[in-house]
Amino acid sequence: MAAVETESAPLTLESLPTDPLLLILSFLDYRDLINCCYVSRRLSQLSSHDPLWRRHCKKYWLISEEEKTQKNQCWKSLFIDTYSDVGRYIDHYAAIKKAWDDLKKYLEPRCPRMVLSLKEGAREEDLDAVEAQIGCKLPDDYRCSYRIHNGQKLVVPGLLGSMALSNHYRSEDLLDVDTAAGGFQQRQGLKYCLPLTFCIHTGLSQYIAVEAAEGRNKNEVFYQCPDQMARNPAAIDMFIIGATFTDWFTSYVNNVVSGGFPIIRDQIFRYVHDPECVATTGDITVSVSTSFLPELSSVHPPHYFFTYRIRIEMSKDALPEKACQLDSRYWRITNAKGDVEEVQGPGVVGEFPIISPGRVYEYTSCTTFSTTSGYMEGYYTFHFLYFKDKIFNVAIPRFHMACPTFRVSIARLSYLMTCTAVTPILWAIK
Repeated sequence: MAAVETESAPLTLESLPTDPLLLILSFLDYRDLINCCYVSRRLSQLSSHDPLWRRHCKKYWLISEEEKTQKNQCWKSLFIDTYSDVGRYIDHYAAIKKAWDDLKKYLEPRCPRMVLSLKEGAREEDLDAVEAQIGCKLPDDYRCSYRIHNGQKLVVPGLLGSMALSNHYRSEDLLDVDTAAGGFQQRQGLKYCLPLTFCIHTGLSQYIAVEAAEGRNKNEVFYQCPDQMARNPAAIDMFIIGATFTDWFTSYVNNVVSGGFPIIRDQIFRYVHDPECVATTGDITVSVSTSFLPELSSVHPPHYFFTYRIRIEMSKDALPEKACQLDSRYWRITNAKGDVEEVQGPGVVGEFPIISPGRVYEYTSCTTFSTTSGYMEGYYTFHFLYFKDKIFNVAIPRFHMACPTFRVSIARLSYLMTCTAVTPILWAIK
């Protein structure tokens, strides 16, 4: 019997099974899925398979199943509609939207007034109008955030944190885009800088550089710090807070929602706590949080102002007879040069707190350094309430303080270069 030769049909895209093709398509980005629509009718049909767009809706727009149900749309339709609205921000939207969602979820039960102060998102035409007004393009991540929330009402407390000392109070509001545009700077020293925040008590603002100028990098966020030793008003140093708007905003939100910044009396206080900065002596634990205050600091002359918040707590399992009262404090303060200063005195901030089982005492104080960093350590002296002649020391853990990265003003650098060039000439004249 002669063998019958059969030719197999050529393998084409049209003849491939659907499931393997859908699996391959599930690894493609949204751009590639859209391009597949133009390859063939088969791929156009497969790339419109709705479950393929579910991942992209969640990845880029953070759309939940609940939102999809409420809008009664398919995943692809949701993706396209959202893209038509905020598509230019697709590289920023997820990170910034998540930060806003996390922040509001965290603050709603703790600081409801702060959440209520947030404004609805700005429109594209509003942002375009601001660009026309200031003559500069706004960073896309900044625009993206303001499409979600257009800052907040000028209220206290401000969304961007507070700080309170005995004779100083700061609370920063997140400015809406129109108010920010009104404060856009064209003067020397702050050229092309847009204010992000404002404190109605101190006039303090954080700025974003919308253009690279005067030694600043484009999109940097900073606190201004006037050079108090220069006669030139354009000599403004900068404490750098973030490389971009996204970096600045998301890092702040992470500190808030992680509990890194404590909430006290419905306000966010920007104290940073090192988990290792804790010391326990017997039943008493002392922990420290610190914060740098740019509005009370300067680079020229070198004067760096820090505040610290100390928590003293006695274990709830301690015996009642362990109740005690603080008598005095001792500090050993060391700057970055190794210079040491010792301070000793009665009580703390004028008080002599009593600590008993389960009780907590907290207080705030401050210090300054002539160097950009330093540290403090020491101890408290207590006496027992039931054995007044018996005293003991409680260790205060070493805590470090360092100012943010700063950049010297271009005006000062120019002045120094001029002095360097002039000095040899003066010597030659002599």
